[in-house]
Amino acid sequence: MRLSIVITILLVSISSLLLAQPPRSFSVDDKKAINAYTEAEQHYRLRLFNEAETLIDRALDRAPNFVECYLLRAQIQTDLNNDEAARQALTKAVDINAAFFPPSLFYLAALEQRMENYEKAREYYLRFARASSDEEPLKAKAQLGIESCDFAVQAKANPVPFKPVNLGPEINSDRPEYFPCMTADGETILYTRLVEDRRSLQGKQEDFYIAQKKDGKWLPSLPLTEVNTVQNEGAPTLSLDGQVLIFTACENIDGWGSYSGLGSCDLFFTQRSGDFWDTPRNMGKVNSYKWDSQPSFSADGRTLFFVRGVSGAKGISSQDIYTSHIGEDGTWTKPEKIKGSVNTPYEEESVLIHPDGQSLYFASNGHPGMGGMDLFVSRKLSDGTWGTPENLGYPINTGGSENSILVAANGSLAMFASDREGGYGDLDLYSFELPEARRAGMVSYVKGEVFDAVSFRKLQANFELIDLANGEVVVSSYSNEGDGSFLVCLPPNRNYALNVSRQGYLFYSDHFSLGESTSTPFELEVPLKKIREGSSVVLNNVFFDTDSYTLRDESKIELEKLVQFLQSNSQVSIEIGGHTDDVGSGSDNQVLSERRAAAVVDYLVSRGIAQERLSSVGYGETAPLVSNDSQENRAKNRRTEFKIR
Repeated sequence: MRLSIVITILLVSISSLLLAQPPRSFSVDDKKAINAYTEAEQHYRLRLFNEAETLIDRALDRAPNFVECYLLRAQIQTDLNNDEAARQALTKAVDINAAFFPPSLFYLAALEQRMENYEKAREYYLRFARASSDEEPLKAKAQLGIESCDFAVQAKANPVPFKPVNLGPEINSDRPEYFPCMTADGETILYTRLVEDRRSLQGKQEDFYIAQKKDGKWLPSLPLTEVNTVQNEGAPTLSLDGQVLIFTACENIDGWGSYSGLGSCDLFFTQRSGDFWDTPRNMGKVNSYKWDSQPSFSADGRTLFFVRGVSGAKGISSQDIYTSHIGEDGTWTKPEKIKGSVNTPYEEESVLIHPDGQSLYFASNGHPGMGGMDLFVSRKLSDGTWGTPENLGYPINTGGSENSILVAANGSLAMFASDREGGYGDLDLYSFELPEARRAGMVSYVKGEVFDAVSFRKLQANFELIDLANGEVVVSSYSNEGDGSFLVCLPPNRNYALNVSRQGYLFYSDHFSLGESTSTPFELEVPLKKIREGSSVVLNNVFFDTDSYTLRDESKIELEKLVQFLQSNSQVSIEIGGHTDDVGSGSDNQVLSERRAAAVVDYLVSRGIAQERLSSVGYGETAPLVSNDSQENRAKNRRTEFKIR
């Protein structure tokens, strides 16, 4: 899945570049030394590193300034993750003759940067930029390296607060764990683990693990058996309610039947049905013939961010962040690169769109940073593009590579994968508090449950949450088929309308106000009534000004739902009933209620509903729901209802 927590620097191209131009010209004339070196290359290709090192020593005994030997040694030590030995070998090669293989200056600079020797790294980047005339891709990368070294010196002098906390043995193991995702309430975490598996051709493969939180503590994680196969599944994103899982698979044959993929890696999705997951399906035209991975699903359930990439020249890859939206017909639009300042000619990955919809977190080696992949945040601008990325700072970012970031709904708690000392083995998942300037906006979340009003059977139903200030649908989704639950993130300090519908039932409406963001969810109960004569529903989102029967604009959202209901149930006729509280005279309230009911009927007729299917009745203050003994209760009694005739 292209996890870049530990990246091998560009030294991987040394051998291929040295061998690319036959007939070969060596930096020394000693034939026995040359024979020992060429034999060492052959052993290197077979991954016989010890034998190759012995032959390198033999060649250097005869020709101490044999540059190629030091370059090959640097390659071997890089493959063995021995940065210091690789640095020493490269430094020797550069000291003998940097002009013999100019890219060695660049590779040494990258290695010094990885080891956080920023002054030396800058020096080598500058030397390479000045010396090289035909290495344009690397020259551009070297200029970025110079800018990064300047940034890193300042960042180390001004560190940000950073106290990572291991998530513990319930989540982590002696195997690598990475790419976490979480539900809005923070009660469910799902992530990738690299496991030993004899059934796999490689002897290991990636699976999903999932854990629940109880009383503030994680329970032991379990494999997601319905989705996991003997092949790789990785880089997941969960919808905030935990009902939809989108992830990456790369093999030609998977555990759900034929792969039917388009490219080297494709995006797949599955949905929960009750307590179980459906068979994963390919996401179709979201995918390409390239590499598509690392998705992130927006809070409104309508937008997908992901990474698409191809290998580039001379070890420089290009990966960009793309986005696709669910169209009016329910299918995904053709993906496009996100607009703004995020994507570079290099690698962007590990994208995360925060539930606030305004903060985009990602990893990149294309913006000035500490080295390798750094973590950044970009803010959405007023024109819909993404602004200049902000580095999360040191020591969150280091000379190595950071990746796999998750930022919780509260905007301040983050998680990432790290192989730092003190863990349970290899990559572990850690949590930490983001610096205040790099936090996302705070969001609230709403939990609801849909059920039959008579039998109390839990129901799957379509629900919409609408921002009453602008009429925009913030979320449109479905409650869980098994337990009728739904969970969504919403910006705080706003007023919302809720509409819920299911075939064979009257639709349900409500409205509520969210205050400041808290860790406690706003909870809703949604009883649905079956369509039968005499059944009634309060239209909670139909509004009039005080002592007025003119419909306010925000009422049209709800009335359109009523229009759709009547269009879908053409045999149904309804009565619109108007009700008031007891403030004012009874006669005035009676007239007001009649006119309000008539105003609703007039709107429905204007939208094409036949007059004969509609009637209006004003009840005035004669049929209160509750006693008119408080402002809150009077508000409940001021209502518009529809009833099946």
